[in-house]
Amino acid sequence: MTSIRIAQDAHADEVLSASSFALLVGMLLDQQYPMEHAFRGPAKILDRFGSLDPAAVASADPEEFAALCSTPPAIHRYPGSMAARVQALAAVVVEEYDGHAERLWEEAGSGKELMRRLQALPGYGKQKAQIFTALVGKQLGVRPDGWEQAAGDYAETGSYRSVADVVDGTSLERVRSFKKEKKAAAKA
Repeated sequence: MTSIRIAQDAHADEVLSASSFALLVGMLLDQQYPMEHAFRGPAKILDRFGSLDPAAVASADPEEFAALCSTPPAIHRYPGSMAARVQALAAVVVEEYDGHAERLWEEAGSGKELMRRLQALPGYGKQKAQIFTALVGKQLGVRPDGWEQAAGDYAETGSYRSVADVVDGTSLERVRSFKKEKKAAAKA
């Protein structure tokens, strides 16, 4: 797998690079929370739970799993509800993709199919699915026919619109600036 550098933390980025499921979880956690912190969540889960195997995560005791996700520093600002979503995501990966998260994008025959698969996941709406489509297209080279159309503006080269464009500290700041400008424009 390609070296991912979204979390801006060597250990967390190593986990994201080594585990397709970690990348899905990081994207799941990327809402109402700073993106680099969201993508550090999978490493926290691995360190505390001892595994990122989707079957193990899905079958963990929900209360115990929520407790380990809530331990400071928590995996998200809403650790309990996100722990439940992570377990629901793991269950889908086990049931639909035999525990191999990468099959979700590697076996998609088109950008449209990839979007459909992503939007079927717990916590993945259209925008999150578009961003993840752009992420695997730009950073992992997974580009089924029509992926750019499916990802929309997020597929644009050099746009710095989302986590799909974060490859180092500089690009993280450029994405953050883009998001601030977009929010300011929306308020005006």
